[in-house]
Amino acid sequence: MKTIKFIDLFAGVGGMRIALERSAFKNNISQKCVLSCEIDKRCREVYQNNFLDNDFVEDIKSINKKNIHKIVPDHDVLLAGFPCQPFSNAGVVQRRYLNRPHGFSDKKQGNLIFNVIDILRHKKPSAFILENVKNLGSHNKGRTLQVILKELRKDFYVPDPKILNAKDFGLPQKRERIYIIGFKKKKSTEFNYPTPTSQRTSVGKILEKKVSKEYTISDRLWTGHKNRKIRNLKRGAGFGYRLSKSNEPFTRTITSRYAKDGSECLIYQGKNKNPRFLTPRECFRLQGFPESFKISKYKTHAYQQAGNAVPVNVVTKICDNIFNYIFTTSKNLKKTA
Repeated sequence: MKTIKFIDLFAGVGGMRIALERSAFKNNISQKCVLSCEIDKRCREVYQNNFLDNDFVEDIKSINKKNIHKIVPDHDVLLAGFPCQPFSNAGVVQRRYLNRPHGFSDKKQGNLIFNVIDILRHKKPSAFILENVKNLGSHNKGRTLQVILKELRKDFYVPDPKILNAKDFGLPQKRERIYIIGFKKKKSTEFNYPTPTSQRTSVGKILEKKVSKEYTISDRLWTGHKNRKIRNLKRGAGFGYRLSKSNEPFTRTITSRYAKDGSECLIYQGKNKNPRFLTPRECFRLQGFPESFKISKYKTHAYQQAGNAVPVNVVTKICDNIFNYIFTTSKNLKKTA
């Protein structure tokens, strides 16, 4: 049986790990996570409640060029959904409003991709998957992405990144994310990103049959949402709530601020009835997490974690193509125990 080891950086609650493990199982590949990294304590609690113990690092900044070989085990695949807030549309707007730096100038989050590049450069895994918001590709007129690609391509074969949408891969959510894939060695053929599965989706498939009335929004909040949408439309802002019906193919993108920022996906409950929020479980279903996944018992935490997660179906398909590329075009994947 083919065997791989992998590390899971900026792990969140483990969406990328679930995707890789799901793909490995499907492709008859034995896998083992040898290191996880996540700074958020609440995410770590959920992560460790769902996965077997493995080495854990809290802050990637604690890994530097001098101790990489001591802290980071040898591995075949590196996963990293590096922080997106410094590059997202909303994050950039907020930082400008607060007169705070964004992009690489954000020394707290914006330059953490270079920590990942240091690890890649020193450990040279067979492949890696990086994920971020769609806006990374256009941030600073495209220069940000070009800097990242230039650094990665010094040591790896990195095909042009691709923006993939969750709704094209069996998940009823419009969620576009950019994926950067790389390989230690380029083979005789080009790597191809997965093509849409064309699997039909509907919002109703992720909805729970019985939902507590606590998720129905109040008259006051519903009035506030409607008034805000009217004001925004007049200003040409275009922001506001969106009602989703069970027979529709997909919802709006859920974010880490779900149920807070006024642009929520609200579930239609019938004429003259107030809509409701998605439940935390429904949010995780939108992201492709299995029913067996143990989510946080705190709603606010669960919403934030689901909104920050990767769409599992998309990353699973990417892993399928990565494994196919590695194992069918080369015999050079490390034989790990």
